[in-house]
Amino acid sequence: MLIGTLLFSISSFAQVRLPQGYYWKQLPNGLQVVVIENNKVPLATIEIAVKNGSYTEDSVYNGLSHMFEHMFFKANRDYPTQAKFLKRTQELGAIWNGTTYYERVNYFFTFDTDSLFQGLKFLNAAIRFPIYRIEDMDKERKVVDGEFQRAESDPGFQLDFEVNKVLWGPYFTRKNPIGIHNIINTATPEKMMIIKNKFYFPNNSLLTICGDVKHEEAFAMAEKIFGDWASSGFDPFQKYPIPPFIPLAKTQMIIKESTIAKTPYIEYCWQGPSFGTDSASAVAADVFSTITSMNASKLQQALVNTGLATYANISTTTCKYSSPITLYVVPNPNKLKDCYTELMKQLSMFGNADYYTDDQLKDAKAILLRNDEFNKEKPSSLPSQVSYAWCSESLNYYTDNTDDYQKVSRTDIKKFIDDYVAKPFVGGLIISPDLNKTVNAVSFFTVN
Repeated sequence: MLIGTLLFSISSFAQVRLPQGYYWKQLPNGLQVVVIENNKVPLATIEIAVKNGSYTEDSVYNGLSHMFEHMFFKANRDYPTQAKFLKRTQELGAIWNGTTYYERVNYFFTFDTDSLFQGLKFLNAAIRFPIYRIEDMDKERKVVDGEFQRAESDPGFQLDFEVNKVLWGPYFTRKNPIGIHNIINTATPEKMMIIKNKFYFPNNSLLTICGDVKHEEAFAMAEKIFGDWASSGFDPFQKYPIPPFIPLAKTQMIIKESTIAKTPYIEYCWQGPSFGTDSASAVAADVFSTITSMNASKLQQALVNTGLATYANISTTTCKYSSPITLYVVPNPNKLKDCYTELMKQLSMFGNADYYTDDQLKDAKAILLRNDEFNKEKPSSLPSQVSYAWCSESLNYYTDNTDDYQKVSRTDIKKFIDDYVAKPFVGGLIISPDLNKTVNAVSFFTVN
């Protein structure tokens, strides 16, 4: 059964495309390895990414993928205390960190190329043989919950949190990487092991090695060190499927009063395209958001250049399972109602053929091309870019996305707007009680 699964997996990746200097291999246990030869500096960055994150979490586990990420840097079989773990990072001269998001958890280390083999052994011990000591968990719960509390001091975070609770409904936790206070504060070693035994397997992981390395040597090291890591023998997302998000039935508007909102914020959110089923719209979304961010765009001219707002931006976070679309505006407090009225007018015009010019479409594609080239200038950032694509998009998308942007047509953008933006959304306004007494936001910030 296991052999058949791996043979199918290898076959399904036979057409992997990568840029020049990138190399891909899948080990017999299912671990995929990407090596990026980049000799700009005599350093190497190694990263292991796992298809895990908030999208795997129900209300019982929300925030524990994030907690798991923090515990990665504690104790393991080879370094049984955090002090020994940290001492080893110093010996390797490593700079390290990890992140948790919707559909990926990743861990990365950068050090001198001479430390590559020992660094991979160090990474292997941490990913495969963690030790969840009670005293470490007691400390780290406070750290993770402290991140949450700091975020809550930002009115923008408060607004986003409330809007997304409505947007995603019963599956909100699957779009909430930060977690829930009581879940974080009651995390146990047993729950950490449940996460590990669901998702932390080679056939659900990507190892990326980037820097002043040779791919043949790097592949050999990876196989020697990680080759005996046993496959799960199952597809985690067949055994633990992600439930489909429930489409929003009607537009809903939320007003949240908060004393920390010295300036009001407006946020509109939609359930956007799933890359797995509508990658074309995911690409078109990036082009449209780039158009609207340009100073000459109708959105910027109508809101920012007139003084109705100091900031306006549309963004899409590309996900395999429903990409969030966010329209974020910082209105002029003295022109809040006028800003809202104009914002709604702009929204109604997004699908019009004359909402942007051919030159603006061309310029947006050029901006995306330049941004891609800029983002790939720093070798240590490349593994993270590759693994995000691997988890939420595809390696082929990572390779082809700049070419795909150049192919986006007006028809593609219109389809994206019709299918996702011209649909019910959740609108939110956060405002101070004092300002709300003056403007009475409920009198206008409502569904028409």
